[in-house]
Amino acid sequence: MKSLFSRFVIALMASLSFASVALAQEAPDQLVKRLSQEILDLAKNDKEIQAGNQKRVYDMVESKILPYIDFPRMTSLAAGKSWREATPEQQKQLTNEFRTLLVFTYSGAISQIKDQRVEFKPLRAAPEDTEVEVRSQVIQSRGEPIQLNYRLEKLPTGWKIYDINVLGAWLVETYKGSFSAEISKSGIDGLIKTLVEKNKKLAAASAKSGSK
Repeated sequence: MKSLFSRFVIALMASLSFASVALAQEAPDQLVKRLSQEILDLAKNDKEIQAGNQKRVYDMVESKILPYIDFPRMTSLAAGKSWREATPEQQKQLTNEFRTLLVFTYSGAISQIKDQRVEFKPLRAAPEDTEVEVRSQVIQSRGEPIQLNYRLEKLPTGWKIYDINVLGAWLVETYKGSFSAEISKSGIDGLIKTLVEKNKKLAAASAKSGSK
């Protein structure tokens, strides 16, 4: 006969497995809505975030946003045809540096959250679609609404975001131009070096800001 502890562990494993399956089957618009609301609630109610604690912001980005972003695909799209010419190690380094750059970008945006709310438009997608666009807008107390759309792809682990549109500009296309220019000038290694240096400056600026 299984011990009480063994039965407890089995029950816990089963519940976690069920939760994972349920999460994987979460509709793309529901996923984005859930993440948006969780981020808004945390940013508004966390006193450390409101006080400008950058580490707290980074931790939230790492736990709440990054697991739902397909960084390899996002990076490959931004790098364009040069991605296929890069070695696996270069692809890994480029993905890691681009990921770090986006962490700073997301963190900066989250630090500005005060009284905003997000409204979503109806999802235009068929049940069999494996790529969709979730459209929303950020409503502010002052100023015009900010367009904020997401492109997602369906993977075996669930839906993941691979591109974001802010005010009509897709993030991948925005970086594609600067990536292409840098690669033309100094190759993939040159682009990686540029991103490393940029991330170091952002980290230093963040540390300086956080120490005030």
